[in-house]
This record gives sequence, C-alpha cells and structure tokens, in this order.
Amino acid sequence: MAGEFTPDQLKELCDVFETIDTEGDGFIQLGELGAAFKCVGIDLPGYAIRDLVKQYDQNQDGKLSMQEFKSLFRKERERLDFGSKFKTMVQTRAGIKTHGGTSQASSEGTTHSVRDGEATAFSNWINRNLAEDADCKKYLPIDSAEDLYKSCFDGIILCKLINQSVPDTVSEEAINKTNLSVYRRSENITLALNSAASIGCNIVNIDAVDIQEGKPHLILGVLWQIIRIGLLSDINLAHNPGLVALLLDGEEISDLQKLSPEQILLRWVNYHLDRAGANRNIKNFSEDIKDSEAYSHLLNQIAPRDANVTLAPLNTPAGRERAEAMLCEADKIGCRSFVGAKDVTDGNAKLNLAFVANLFNNYPALDKVDNLEEFEAIEETREEKTYRNWMNSMGVNPHVHHLYTDLRDCLVIFKILDIIQPGVVNWNKVVQKFSKMKVNFEKLENCNYAVELGIKQKFSLIGIGGQDMHEGNPTLTLAYVWQLMKAYTLSILSKLKDSNTNGNSIIAEQQIIDWANKKMGDRAKFSNFKDPSLSDGITVLTLIDCLRPGTVKWEVVKKTDLTEETRMANAKYAVSMARKIGARVYALPEDIVEVKPKMIMTIFACLMSQDPDFKGRGMTSGMEG
Repeated sequence: MAGEFTPDQLKELCDVFETIDTEGDGFIQLGELGAAFKCVGIDLPGYAIRDLVKQYDQNQDGKLSMQEFKSLFRKERERLDFGSKFKTMVQTRAGIKTHGGTSQASSEGTTHSVRDGEATAFSNWINRNLAEDADCKKYLPIDSAEDLYKSCFDGIILCKLINQSVPDTVSEEAINKTNLSVYRRSENITLALNSAASIGCNIVNIDAVDIQEGKPHLILGVLWQIIRIGLLSDINLAHNPGLVALLLDGEEISDLQKLSPEQILLRWVNYHLDRAGANRNIKNFSEDIKDSEAYSHLLNQIAPRDANVTLAPLNTPAGRERAEAMLCEADKIGCRSFVGAKDVTDGNAKLNLAFVANLFNNYPALDKVDNLEEFEAIEETREEKTYRNWMNSMGVNPHVHHLYTDLRDCLVIFKILDIIQPGVVNWNKVVQKFSKMKVNFEKLENCNYAVELGIKQKFSLIGIGGQDMHEGNPTLTLAYVWQLMKAYTLSILSKLKDSNTNGNSIIAEQQIIDWANKKMGDRAKFSNFKDPSLSDGITVLTLIDCLRPGTVKWEVVKKTDLTEETRMANAKYAVSMARKIGARVYALPEDIVEVKPKMIMTIFACLMSQDPDFKGRGMTSGMEG
C-alpha cells in the first residue's frame, strides 16, 4: 500500500500522523481524530468518526496505527481534504507549538507537537506538590512553559518529582545541591533519568544534554511519564479493595487484576454514573467527556455532601462555559488539577486521564471492604515490579501492566530478544495481529516460538513450555523473564568487550566478580553474589568510588554499629550513586540488604559497564535500551 505514495506524499502522511497523534504513543485515538477534523472545518458527528475508525481499524481496538492510517489517508484524502494544509491548520487552531527535531533519534527539520496546556498542567502540579521542599523554593512558582524547561536544567526538580511519585527512589544524599557546575548538573540529570527508568519510564534516546538544553517535547515526555506513574500507582486492588464493586457479572477478582489503571478508571467513572442515575456511559477520556456532562454527574456523586457540589453546570450550554463551571465545582473539593476548560472541550486524553486519576485518589467513594486479608496477596511483588519496570523502560509496545497477562502473547518478549541480539527473531514466524477465531492458538504458537528462541539463547528452560507462558504461570514466567533480563545485562557487557577486542566473547558472572575485586584492590573483597558482606552496601559504594574517585560522600555512609535501618540507608545511597555515574540499575535497596544474588549481580554488571577501561566507543550513558 505504501507503494502508492510518492516519497513526498509519504513524508506528508507521516507529518499529518504525528500532528494528530498528540499523545505521541504511535496511535491516533478517536478523540484526537475528531479534534483534528474540527480544526479544519470538517465537523463530523461522533458516530461518523467512530464508523470511520472502525472501517480502518484492523485490530478493532478503537485506535489507528500508522499502517491503518495509511489506508484511511489513501481512500479519504480527497473527500476529507487531507494534506499539508490539514497539518498546518491543525497545529494552528489546536494551540499546538512545534519545535525542531532535537534528539539524535530525529532528523533535522522534524517537528514535535507540544501542547501549551500540558506545560501549564505539569507546572501547576510541580508548584503544588513541591511547594514545601526547601531545595525547590528557588525554582517555584513555575509560571510559564519556558520557566518549566529551564527549571529542569540541573536535575533537582526531576529527582524531587520522581520521589514525589515513587517515594525513596532517589537518595537525597546523592543529589548535587550546591556548586552546580555543568558537570554536577549533568550528574543530577543522569541520576534522574536512570531513576526514572527504574520506575518504568521510557527514556531511550534521551540524555543529560537534551534536558540541559531545555528541549520541550523530551522534557514534557519525561515529566508526563513520572507524573502518570505517581497518579496511577495506587489504582489497584491492593491499595483500594473497594474496587471489587467494579466487577461485572460473571467476573472474578483475577479479571480486575488484569485491567490497566486506565481501564479501571473508566469502570470507576461509569460505576458512579450508574449510581447517580445518569443516562451516560463513557468509553474514553477524550471524545466522551467533552460536554462535561459525565464529569458533572461524577463530581456530584463522589463529593462529600458538605462540599456543596451541584449539577448547576448542566444548566449551561455544552462548551467552554460549561466546562469552566464544572471545574469550579471540582475546585470545591480541591481537585481542579491538570485540565482547563479548553483541555476538556478539546478532549485532551492525557490531561483528562490525569484529572480523573486525581479525583479517584482523593475521593474514590467506594464502600469499605471488611476482609482485607484476602487482598494482601494481590499486591505486586518486588520482583514482578522490577521486571515490569525494566521492560517498560525499554520502550516496549504494548506497555506491560500485569506481567502474567501482558506477556501471554510473547510480543514484548520477542521485542526484547531482538534488542539483545538483533535479527534473532524471525518475525515471519510471529503472529502480531490475532484472528478472533484463532487468537488462543496463535498466541500459543508465539509462546512456543519464544521458548524455542530462549533455548537458542542458552536459557535454562527445563520444565518450561509455551503453554506455561500462555497460561501466565507465575513461577515459570518469572523464570523466563529473569533469564531475559540477565541475558540483556550480560549482552551489553559482551558488546562493550567486543568493541574493544574485536572478539566474540560472552561475559560470565565469575568475570564480573573478578573484575570488581581487582578494581577495588585491598579496599574490599567478596566471594560471590551471595556473600553476606554485601548487605551493608559498603562494597558497592567502594566500587563506585574506585570507578569515580571522590564521588562518594563517605561522611553520610554508616560503617559501624549497623542496624537494619542504617544498612537500608547505605543501600539506598549506593543504588542512587550507581545511577548517578551512569549505571542503569533496576535493583532496589532491599535487594542489597537481603543479599538477593540475582539482582546484586545486575548491579555489579551495570557498574562494570561504566568502567572507563572497559567501555567501547559510543557507550557513554549506561545500560542503553
């Protein structure tokens, strides 16, 4: 199909796609397409847009990929007046600013769409949540988009925001707060980016220089990921057992576990709309919320009675004025965050998701559950979260929300295998779009192929079959994923070594141990990754100090009379310092204190990648995806 376009037409098509795709997720949502049409005077009713999407949506998932958009573009461009004029008018009328290509991944002249509303929303969130932090007072309040980009240039705001979303991710002692030279600012940003990756942010092709130069689309992308993770982190059964009220007839708790936070929020809104007696049901946070009707009923239903939240906005004609009236009601309960009236009427899916998540976090309005004990086992384990964050940080699509559900088709596994060893996956053998009639069979075929490839990678897969992966067997899935992560980590080291020696060597765990002991000399020694002496974090800090002399502030390290608390403080500092010098560490401080050999191995391997005597050309920013 692409052959029907000239190179100029293909470039135009890509520009149009990127302009409409304001989420930047590689798909055009229903609301994005509708808003784009309106910008150029094509006022299609909602059902017509849904029909149009449905006609070209091969996966029937309610959104269009680039390939699907090509089909629509080819057949509809004359009737709907697509083209460069379309792109220009969408940018102009939708309040979108464009910025020239600014990363190594983008060619010169490429434009990136940046919504002013997002910069304003993120600035307000930072102002509110970091207002009491003494280290942030000199940056606040952030009053404009330019102020926002400038405030991130030394990494402190980013580090603080990460801790606000996922507490204790960044050790305060590791942040450079004074004498902020270019080098010390770069260290802070490296610490922030590697810490962001550890909580599941995709920072591929973003480095300290991009942040210091204030590149808008990259900064907004990182900020959104950090804020989103914090907003959605508690939207699950473990933290809100009352969510069992959202189960549909015939569903079990396990069905609710499989839903993403976004899907849970949609159910939550519809649950309260039903309880309010409103004759509405929403399927997205874009097109379906534009008239503020669902929001008005939701606010009236969840707000405490003494807040005096009313349905008065519904007496105002749909549009910007009603949206503003609705937000005034939200302000009565302190939840006017992320969206302005224009963001509501434009259907900005990103900001409206944030608005609803904030409402949920403050006023879930769900009945209490008495037997909380049965929900304790539902919470994601530390190991599961580490593996999931690692996968998501590598930019895999689809996003991994629930490890055992989202890996059952093995598409994410294939993408990571292809990163570890480009070309190892024969994509002709992989089913990427599933037939409704054969979906289970096709997914099982993928799983069998994933096991076959794992064996070729010398994974230990005794007793693990494709059926186990397809069924989401927790123990066996974790066993496969751990070996995938280990292979990725060691492959980086092997590539670095090969770039220096032109050899074809595989790094073994014993080589990492020997390297570390040699590097530390007489300062520290350990025998293996189970060595109890590793539990206080001092050996890891010693190695970091040998790699970057003078980096570790030993005055903050507790060396004697160690307690569990001081061991944990040392371990937190060690993990942050490893990230600060460029090591893409996913292990947690608890892994050090408890001497978890698998995760400790990855820490030392990541540090080995930062040895100036070991690194190859171009590998200057850690364990790159």
